[in-house]
Amino acid sequence: MQKKFNRNEARKFRHKRVRKKIYGTPERPRLNVFRSNNHIYAQIIDDTNGHTLISASTLDKELKEKLSSTQNKEAARLVGELVGKRALEKGIEQVVFDRAGYLYHGRVKELAEGAREAGLKF
Repeated sequence: MQKKFNRNEARKFRHKRVRKKIYGTPERPRLNVFRSNNHIYAQIIDDTNGHTLISASTLDKELKEKLSSTQNKEAARLVGELVGKRALEKGIEQVVFDRAGYLYHGRVKELAEGAREAGLKF
């Protein structure tokens, strides 16, 4: 009997498969995205050392005041811009984009475009 997957289990399966190929180095770290029902999170990770270098989310104090809702595309774009700005302050210009099994659509796409607008290259 075949096991049925829900959407999140299928996403985790895709994420495991993609993570075999995507790897963050100190020169070009990985920009990881996590999307929950209420918030969106972004981290820049150096996989060789296993450290999170930068993080941003809709829970950050500087964004919470600006946002009317944390569940929409505008919030995702602001998180992308914030993580991009913080990365450039630390001297990180290039990253590998890890969408964590999510479709490149909607909030994930807006976060990526916000990071690109801030000056990140991927």
